[in-house]
Amino acid sequence: MSESAGYVHVSVRNAQRRTPGHRVRGAAGRGDLRLAGTPAPGPLPAQTDPTPVLAPNGVPGPQAVARENEARGFVIYVGMDELAASAAGTSLTRLANELRHYVESLVPGSQSHAAVALAPAGAEGDDLEVVRQVLGDPTVQGALRPDLAQAPAPVSTRQPGVLIDLSRREVQLDGEPLNLTFKEFELLNYLVENGERTVGRDELLEALWRTSDEVPNERTIDVHIRRLRAKLGRLANTVRTVRGQGYRFYRHPEVVVWAAPEYSI
Repeated sequence: MSESAGYVHVSVRNAQRRTPGHRVRGAAGRGDLRLAGTPAPGPLPAQTDPTPVLAPNGVPGPQAVARENEARGFVIYVGMDELAASAAGTSLTRLANELRHYVESLVPGSQSHAAVALAPAGAEGDDLEVVRQVLGDPTVQGALRPDLAQAPAPVSTRQPGVLIDLSRREVQLDGEPLNLTFKEFELLNYLVENGERTVGRDELLEALWRTSDEVPNERTIDVHIRRLRAKLGRLANTVRTVRGQGYRFYRHPEVVVWAAPEYSI
């Protein structure tokens, strides 16, 4: 048997057996010798041609070796028009960016790309079917429709609004990171975690300054709140003052909160 890269080749030969009465070829010109009393051997058996091994596709001969496949990512097709997204208080671009950011927060270092499927107004088919056609889903049944063959629109990563990533301890405004101090982020984080209620100044002092060397007072809270609001810009009212009670986080439609798995917002 001989083996080459990509296929197996088998040769079958009838080997000559050596017995006490086999022929021995002597030196040149001396003829054949055999032991006395043994019959003369018959002719040597004929050699057979190599027997090829058929590949699974039924084609004989060398075959290319298939490389093993490996998963390198995944695709999610979402069928939804801009009107439906707007009715839910969001947009397709925002949803795409939120999904991208969520995946990247689950698996640090992962890469993602998003695109919005653009189709002619009134194109036939439900939203998901049209999206798969526009984005060239290779698993779609039937030929791709020429009326939907147009390039998708890339999604900008400059997401409008405020993005609060509690797991990474990052805050972005319109896609730009905000340079919050440690206490400013802790203050925002605490208000987000208790977003269903108003938090008093005394509670904030106890929770955030209990182990601090600084000797705070209610004025300290007001100063940090004012600086935090200034950095939040046009969405400063995300942190609201409840007169006589304290502060509260407001779930503005343009504010997105990403939390680590242990959080429950």
